[in-house]
Amino acid sequence: MSDSATAPAGPGHVDKDRRTWIAITCGAGAVGGVAVAVPFVSSFAPSERAKAAGAPVQVDISALKPGEKLTVEWRGKPVWVMRRTPEQLETLKKTDALVADPNSDRKAYPTPEYAKNEWRSIKPDVLVVVGICSHLGCSPVDKFQPGAQPSLPDDWMGGFLCPCHGSTFDLAGRVFKNKPAPDNLEVPPYMFLSDNVLLVGEDKKA
Repeated sequence: MSDSATAPAGPGHVDKDRRTWIAITCGAGAVGGVAVAVPFVSSFAPSERAKAAGAPVQVDISALKPGEKLTVEWRGKPVWVMRRTPEQLETLKKTDALVADPNSDRKAYPTPEYAKNEWRSIKPDVLVVVGICSHLGCSPVDKFQPGAQPSLPDDWMGGFLCPCHGSTFDLAGRVFKNKPAPDNLEVPPYMFLSDNVLLVGEDKKA
């Protein structure tokens, strides 16, 4: 009779799991662009197998302050959750005429109906988008500080910059006109389970 015992996982498997858990962190970026690494709440993290299958991810945003952003992983993608300040929300009215798809009408990355508004979110202050540029899959960087900066216009009002080819997005994840990126940042399916807990990857209660 053959030995059916399962061999222990090799070091490569352990290192992969360790890298995956290390990668699931909250990055809180202040309005001035300062970033602080904060461990993600492990009790909300699904198993490796569940994540590979696309299991929804619960996110506690109770500690997220206005002007800060955190990142979670869903289906192998970085999902940004940002709490926008009233001042940041005001800039969206000014960028309406400057972005390529102000009403999120393009179909390549269909925007959920509950996010087809000026702020592209369920709650005006809480932005939830996939942090992957729609051009070649690079990850944009935070450029929340308004004003002239390298690779940005003098009248910059805050948003995101893809350093690969210069695509820029406003604070609703809408791409500016005449940029390489063809579409706005994707809004994933999500819903609020309570005032401070949201579920990324599902938008209907079971």
